[in-house]
Amino acid sequence: MVSVYRDFNADLTKDTLCSWHVMLCGERRDLDIVGDYRRHREPMVIVSGPEHEPRVHFEAPPSERVPAEMEAFIDWFNASGPSREHALPPLVRASIAHLYFETVHPFEDGNGRIGRALVAKSLAQSLQQPILFALSEVLMERRRRYYDMLQKASRSLQIDEWIQYFGQMVLTAQESAIAAAEFVIAKNKFLTHHSSDLNGRQLKALAKTLNAGPGGFEGGLSAEKYISITRTSRATATRDLGALVAIGALTKTGSGKGTRYHLKIAIDESTSRAL
Repeated sequence: MVSVYRDFNADLTKDTLCSWHVMLCGERRDLDIVGDYRRHREPMVIVSGPEHEPRVHFEAPPSERVPAEMEAFIDWFNASGPSREHALPPLVRASIAHLYFETVHPFEDGNGRIGRALVAKSLAQSLQQPILFALSEVLMERRRRYYDMLQKASRSLQIDEWIQYFGQMVLTAQESAIAAAEFVIAKNKFLTHHSSDLNGRQLKALAKTLNAGPGGFEGGLSAEKYISITRTSRATATRDLGALVAIGALTKTGSGKGTRYHLKIAIDESTSRAL
């Protein structure tokens, strides 16, 4: 959400949180309330797993307690910011803010995304600039561990383990975002450098491989995958792939049916890595 980065220095308010909820869920027709705290009588539970066999991780406070709990949370968040009376170290504050908000779980839906937006706001305030990180992706890749840690921390006042865990996830998310940005830059340099040497089939196959991300195709690009992408013959695929190896666009590993090709991309001016 652009407002998280544009207005990161502003104090947190209920209006801010509710406006974020409208941005995220404004088109939803399955929610009773959008842009305000939940009011339903049913328990608010955090679950994961398949619908037919859900795993309950946590039951949030009843709706009638949410306004008071959120008023306390907002007061704490603002008081714990940089240069404030109860200022906390950046990663400690961000970790507690996320846990605190998710424990209250004030909205019908969208709490996870808003909770992550609060992490971004908290860190941006501490650093005095918006930050680049991929927290959602990192947490979702490790969702079972994340839910287990959230459940454990929300049931205890001892949250040292949570702070250590979540702080590491934030750092991992930042490293992941930097790596992704570096890959985009390197990808563009790679295509610019090699485009004049490639035919249409080769460009199509390389573009597909690059679009698979920094890791490329799992296990590498095979001749069969190349044929499938380009709709060409095996003989032509063999020539094309050999030519790509010859100009340094690909590296080759294995032999026979186990032959695989990997993109060779320079991430910076002095370092190359095979992907």
